[in-house]
Amino acid sequence: MRKKWISLALTGAMAVSMIGSMAVQADSAVASEATSSAEALAGVTSGATYGADADVNSDGTVNNPEKVQVNENNLVMWSLFTGGDGEWFSKIVNQYNSTQNPDHPVTAITLVWDDYYTKLQTAIATGNGPDIGISHVSKLYELAETGAIEPLDDYLKQMDINLSDYYEQASIDAVTIDGHIYAIPLDTHAEVLYYNLDLLKQAGISEDDVKNIKSKDDFTALLKKCKDALPSDVSPLSITQQGDDPFRMWYADYFQDGGADFVNEDASETTIDEDKCKEVMEWEKSLYDDGLVLPAIDDHQALFQAGKAAFCITGTWATGVFEQTEGLNFNNADFPALFGTGNNQYCWADSHTLVLPVKKDRTDDESLSAAKFLFYASNDGGIIWAGSGQIPSAKKANQSDEYKQMKGYNVVDELTHAKYAPRTTSYYGGMKAEIIDALNGYWTGETDLDTAYNNVYTAIDNNLD
Repeated sequence: MRKKWISLALTGAMAVSMIGSMAVQADSAVASEATSSAEALAGVTSGATYGADADVNSDGTVNNPEKVQVNENNLVMWSLFTGGDGEWFSKIVNQYNSTQNPDHPVTAITLVWDDYYTKLQTAIATGNGPDIGISHVSKLYELAETGAIEPLDDYLKQMDINLSDYYEQASIDAVTIDGHIYAIPLDTHAEVLYYNLDLLKQAGISEDDVKNIKSKDDFTALLKKCKDALPSDVSPLSITQQGDDPFRMWYADYFQDGGADFVNEDASETTIDEDKCKEVMEWEKSLYDDGLVLPAIDDHQALFQAGKAAFCITGTWATGVFEQTEGLNFNNADFPALFGTGNNQYCWADSHTLVLPVKKDRTDDESLSAAKFLFYASNDGGIIWAGSGQIPSAKKANQSDEYKQMKGYNVVDELTHAKYAPRTTSYYGGMKAEIIDALNGYWTGETDLDTAYNNVYTAIDNNLD
């Protein structure tokens, strides 16, 4: 009996030991896989070591980027590009490192998107920031005004680069603050119109009909034709009833309608136009009320992807996903002129830009090398970046024969139609989110028009500089 007990005990101990060993191996495998993912995002030529302190996620993003060990001679870049975008940008970094023979190669480390700006600004403030960063144009003003990034004017002079030779004026204006250039524009990502060619044919609508949309009435008429001709489970227009995309549609239409900027020049006073704001809000809500948008759409891109929507309004970043969807016969066009034409054919847009974070221990030589990479990534890497679906900012890319063969070229005019965010230090984190909340209440019927407008006004007024 005692021998049997000892045998069982030994067997149990061995089992515990094996389980413990398996757990260690599993943890090690997960860590190894995460590290491999991080290295894939950063690129083969990254020159980085991802230890346990870096806390790498399974998708390759890093929770503690300052803990990643980087070759002493390399420049450190913090990136917010994940997934497919991360793969495209890694190609640019690798191409730069392998073809330009830089004095200081670039190591790109990808952060969790939601944490990116908080960690970037905190690291810069404590002197632990990267040499190179990414900023949305809608965040750029805040970073410049708070002293988190350096102007690039002197470096551009040293490189003998005049941005007007390489970019549209609208892109240059977007990165110019108080007369200084604070970033190199990488792309414009805009809200555009997608349409399902097979469903439109069923509804008796041609591509010329789409291209000839000149007003909200023209667009509404096409949506009504779709509603009458297509099955009831097909949405004439695919867009959610709350969140970013209906906000972006309202934003574009408000400015097309001649609405004033949300704030005055120094962001000290609310200047939104009540009548224009309400007019656009009412029209957009009518799309939901009249059944031109199916109720309770959770993922409008997925609905269009599944062939269950005739039109879809969403960002340029969806182009690549739609192109890879088997059986989806679609095309894309500029955001339509629903309330304006000519100079008023605005679209909602933002832009990824490349910036030089303030870093006291970076040498002048390293700073110049970083500036060289910023320009290279946009100008020479632009055609690579076009594969992500964004509109590359550099003329070298967006006017190339290669780009003209891509669907992205169909909406290249959005570079000049772009209406960027108001310049306030609190737009990105506060004002926009509160405006969206105010509009959500109206789209979903929780508030009436006057209450919703007052909430929009308050959202702006509470976030002045």
